[in-house]
Amino acid sequence: MLRYIINASYLLYILLTKYVVLIWRYSVARLIKGSQEQNDYIEGVVCNQQDINENEMKLLPLGDTKNKILLIKQKGKLHAIGNKCTHYGAMLHTGALGEGRIRCPWHGACFNIKTGDIEDYPGLDSLPCYKIHVDEAGLVHVKAKRKDLDINKRVKAMSAHDPENTKTVVIVGGGPAGATCAESLRQEGFTGRIVMVCRENALPYDRTKVSKELDFNVQKKALRAPEFYNKHTIERKLGVEAIGLDTTQNIVKLNNNENLKYDDLFICTGSKPRIPNIPGNNLSNIFVLRDYTDSLSIYSQLSLTKHVVILGLSFIAMEVAASCINKCASITVIGRDTVPLRAIFGADIGDRIKKELEAKGIKFIFQNNIKQFIPKKDEENVLDKVELIDSQILPADIVILGLGTTLYTDWLKESVVKMRNDGSILVNKHLKTNVQNVYAGGDIAYAPIYGSDNTLATIGHYSLAHYHGKVAAQNICGKETPLKTIPFFWINLLGKNYRYAGHGKPTSIKIHGSLDKLEFFAFYIKDSKVIGMSSVNADPIVSNFANLLYEGRTLTEEEINMDPFGWIRNKPKDALTKFKDTFLVDVKA
Repeated sequence: MLRYIINASYLLYILLTKYVVLIWRYSVARLIKGSQEQNDYIEGVVCNQQDINENEMKLLPLGDTKNKILLIKQKGKLHAIGNKCTHYGAMLHTGALGEGRIRCPWHGACFNIKTGDIEDYPGLDSLPCYKIHVDEAGLVHVKAKRKDLDINKRVKAMSAHDPENTKTVVIVGGGPAGATCAESLRQEGFTGRIVMVCRENALPYDRTKVSKELDFNVQKKALRAPEFYNKHTIERKLGVEAIGLDTTQNIVKLNNNENLKYDDLFICTGSKPRIPNIPGNNLSNIFVLRDYTDSLSIYSQLSLTKHVVILGLSFIAMEVAASCINKCASITVIGRDTVPLRAIFGADIGDRIKKELEAKGIKFIFQNNIKQFIPKKDEENVLDKVELIDSQILPADIVILGLGTTLYTDWLKESVVKMRNDGSILVNKHLKTNVQNVYAGGDIAYAPIYGSDNTLATIGHYSLAHYHGKVAAQNICGKETPLKTIPFFWINLLGKNYRYAGHGKPTSIKIHGSLDKLEFFAFYIKDSKVIGMSSVNADPIVSNFANLLYEGRTLTEEEINMDPFGWIRNKPKDALTKFKDTFLVDVKA
């Protein structure tokens, strides 16, 4: 009996010891986890809830870090998200607050204020979203991961590739539309095979920089690193071109003799530079400027002894002219119009841009064209001069053609995909072509323009191409999504940022501010309705206008005559004060 009691006591002792050890280990683990969590997260009071008004945005510090969060109040609710646009880091508290989203003041990217998700472009990453708690005293507590505060961006959750899913989506095009479509497919739940066919021997990159930074590093400007595509099983065929399409067999024919089978196809092949039929256009040192190889080729030829001639008055032409300043002996721009960029900004603003560039030594020759390219006498294949149609002869070591673009759709001419005479592809509001499982987007899509009475048009905007990629992916995944974005574009010249939102040809333009100081905004008016806005040094007014159109509102000429700022939801008073007493009269477009 005694032995039994001793054995039982010993067994109880062993069990209790193990239990105590387990409790101790669990407690230690909880302490370690709590300590790690305390190090991983930061929480603090950012303000009193009474300190922020309805439709107000506040940039506020959080805890012991130098990083800040963006606090927004809308419809009585508070939201805390990252404070910088994930595209190029614009401070979002200086942006335009819309219904449930905030729009970047620089390039128009939009983020959901509840989730931080990117909803419009450019850029690819979303914002971090932070937890909010309001205590009984009305103090607003925000909790955030330190990593999120430091990085200020995140990639939306991506579905993993399932080898058993035999469905294939082929994306023909390696620009922003193709890149956005590829990762949006994974974000929307597609687990099958994704193949991107890229004509250039490079991953999708920020093409807007090729005319601004001639010494272009394509790896640094890639939208995503190779590791990203590897991680999410997105195949790339670089340096490969599509040469034909068989929609009955669902096959894309490639120039490497491969027949690529698809279940759904997204075509986003973009544009190619227009080359005029001018004698001598095959001489060396005559360049176009569309991709990174063009940029590097021009840069390699520039020197302080070279004379540069630029043909055209387009965005590309003006940007490359500005990029060549102080890198060559002379810069001459030749064009048929009387001012640059008239078709977009109007004659008065175009003339002001001309004067800005002339002050830096750029010479303009208007209402003219190149008659022929003249080679060197001792080197028949090398450019030496250009002759204009009025018989002027100019020295020309380098000629850059900036005459717009044509579309990369020749390879589709034998297919049943409906195209217009200019090569653009007819699509509906879901980017569907006349072929059920074929979609098209970007420069080549003749698509409805939201906010402009759904007028059909082809628009070669970088941010619009991004958006088309997302919408195509959503519709491929069966999530029926119509186009709903406002055309928004920009140009940077000599450190000044010109912005434009809207679409259409105006009959008059009303400019407020000072053209001389390059501090102004302009309303573009047609049929007593504002169809577009541009600005310089007047952010975020163009983003506010884009929000207005996005929300289905209309701005009339009568309204802006009564109060040019009355339509803005959250008026940045400091930014608008400088325009209060300076007005320019209406001009005809």
